[in-house]
Amino acid sequence: MTENGMILLSSEDTFDFSCTTHIPCFNECCRDLNQFLTPYDILRLKNRLNISSALFLERYTRQHTGPESGLPVVTFKTGPDLKCPFVTSEGCSVYEDRPSSCRMYPLMRMISRSRETGRITEHFVLLKEEHCLGFGQDRTWTATAWIKDQGLGPYNEMNDRLMEIIALKNQKHPGPLDIKSRHFFHISLYDLDAFRTQVFEKGILTDFHADPEISEAAKTDDTALLKLGVEWIKQTIFKG
Repeated sequence: MTENGMILLSSEDTFDFSCTTHIPCFNECCRDLNQFLTPYDILRLKNRLNISSALFLERYTRQHTGPESGLPVVTFKTGPDLKCPFVTSEGCSVYEDRPSSCRMYPLMRMISRSRETGRITEHFVLLKEEHCLGFGQDRTWTATAWIKDQGLGPYNEMNDRLMEIIALKNQKHPGPLDIKSRHFFHISLYDLDAFRTQVFEKGILTDFHADPEISEAAKTDDTALLKLGVEWIKQTIFKG
């Protein structure tokens, strides 16, 4: 274990963990919060609430520019207690569509990509925080089993696409984006309803050679629309 309570794990190393309403620390991890939201997190949450992406972003989030990446960073808007806006005394009110970082806890997942083959390698860290009493319970997991149980497959897939953009940006466009690029990055990844309008009503992708199957699905499917947005940003802003 490292000094900050982090333990390196392989995908098949085991750990004991269980979080239930019967544990005294229940809901504590939903307080004192500074939670980053990925584009796919926002997609799932705004659809769960049946509101537009613009309204979700306005009502529940704050945005700033990452000092290192120069890219938009979206976090939950919290009150003085820094509590998640969706936590209740009974637990998470949007549990089935909770963000990826909530699903992954107490694990942290990092990836590296081979420049030669493009293959992704996963790395895991077990985070043991003092307030969390879920460790040492009667459930044993591997990282692989935890990811499957928590429904992280689609989250990891879409978040890995975001990591591709960040890596490409760092390689080809260090420093902050100009105003126009920052605007298009925001709407194509975070404000999906506005992006759909730009694509299918204003023809923003006229000169973009998109996968026809994804383009057709994107008319009604937000996940396909997000995939389209990722590819558009990669090719038009970062020339990937």
